[in-house]
Amino acid sequence: MTAAAVAVGRRTWLCDLDGTLVDSCPAHEAAFRQAIAEFAPGALATFRYAEHTGASTAEVAARLVPGDAVTAERLTRRKQRLYHEYVEAGMVALLPGARRLLDRLTEDGRTAYLVTSGSRGSVERVLAACSLGGCFRDVLTSDDVPVSKPDPWFYAYACRRWSVDPAEAVAVEDSAHGVASAVGAGLVTLQVHATEPAAGAIAVPGLDDIVSLLRQEQR
Repeated sequence: MTAAAVAVGRRTWLCDLDGTLVDSCPAHEAAFRQAIAEFAPGALATFRYAEHTGASTAEVAARLVPGDAVTAERLTRRKQRLYHEYVEAGMVALLPGARRLLDRLTEDGRTAYLVTSGSRGSVERVLAACSLGGCFRDVLTSDDVPVSKPDPWFYAYACRRWSVDPAEAVAVEDSAHGVASAVGAGLVTLQVHATEPAAGAIAVPGLDDIVSLLRQEQR
C-alpha cells in the first residue's frame, strides 16, 4: 500500500484553500501587483508571487517594505480590498476535483477543517462565491493566529484548537510554505498541483486522484 493510500484512511482532514481547493493565485497576484505599484513601486520589478504563496498578505507586505510598518499596513489593506473586488467579480473558481473531494469526505463521515493563511474577510468571500460555506466543521485564518505558514505553530494551533491528534489526521496543501507548516506540526501531508513535492510531502497530482484513493479505501 502506498503512503498516499495510508494517509487517506484517516478520518480528520485539514485542508488549505488558495491554490489547493480554489484557483485564486491569479487574483491574489493581480491584487498584490496593483497594491505594490501604488505603495511600494520600487519593489514591483523583483516581486514574484510564487515565492510567497502560502504566506499571509501582512507577512508578504512586511517582506516587501522591511522596516516600514505604516506602508506595509497600507499595502496590506489595499491588496485585500482589491482581492475582495476580484472575488466578487468571479475571478476565483474551484479547482478540478475540489467539490468531489469535499463531497466524498462528507459522504464517508470524515471531518474536514479549513486551515488557511488568508484573512477571514477574504476567506468568507471565497467560500460564499464558490459555495463552500457548509463544507468545513470550522475555519482557521491568519486573523486567528499571530504567525503564518510556513511556521509549524499555525497547524499545531489548529490541532490544539480542535482537539485533533496530528498522528490521526492528514493535511492537504499545495505550496512549500503550507507543507512546511503541516509537516512541522507532525501531520502526514498530501501535496497537490506541485511540479516537485516539498520536503516531507506525499505528492498527489490532483484532487481527483485523492478521490480515487478514497474510493479504493472503501472497497
